[in-house]
Amino acid sequence: MEHLSPYTYVQSIAKATVSELQKIIKEGITENEIAYKAEEIMRNQGIHRFWYHGIGALVHVGKRTIISESGKDYKPSDTIVGRNDIVTIDLSPEINTYWGDYARTLVVIEGNVVEEDVLANTKNEAALAFSHGIDTEKELHNVFIDFVRPDMTFEEVYLYMNEVIQQLGYINLDFSGNLGHTIECNKDHRRYFESGNRMKLSEASLFTFEPHIKHRNGEYGFKRENIYYFRNGELLVL
Repeated sequence: MEHLSPYTYVQSIAKATVSELQKIIKEGITENEIAYKAEEIMRNQGIHRFWYHGIGALVHVGKRTIISESGKDYKPSDTIVGRNDIVTIDLSPEINTYWGDYARTLVVIEGNVVEEDVLANTKNEAALAFSHGIDTEKELHNVFIDFVRPDMTFEEVYLYMNEVIQQLGYINLDFSGNLGHTIECNKDHRRYFESGNRMKLSEASLFTFEPHIKHRNGEYGFKRENIYYFRNGELLVL
């Protein structure tokens, strides 16, 4: 699928940016500084436009991770990353109308970002709590991959995945209630995983799945976003 290569390239910049931020984010850095650094890294990789209301990096630190807001209203704060803390990062790079869209939750333990695969083995009470949210996000993406088929509607997937979120003891935090959207050339043309959208997944070339959740009794939010597409009926990650 040749048309995927420009999207793959832009998305690879978003992924590389998060990897770079893992080395930069430490105890004491502010939300504002993280957002600035994220955009700077992307610009250095050739990104000069950000499709989401001109916001390249939607960043929230600590208990602000439960905030869900439009890019129209977003302003990064001076909230400081604590010794044991959490950061959500949602990137929106664009090159020539080709979008990247990628979000991850980074966990800071004893002052530094800890990789997801070692988080559960870290002997730290905060790490265990954060690990549960990260693992739940991974589980949601695995369920999504196993469940969705090209002939399903966006509404069907939304209703099913929202039920899974609740069964896992979590709440959907998204300000408009959706769980992802189609990838378009114009942000206003996006169609969403939401109630009432009877469009079939097969009618979209690319779409995101991006649950923004918190545990029913929790104080922190978690994000994880990938772009997906079908090839010969199989769902793949861009």
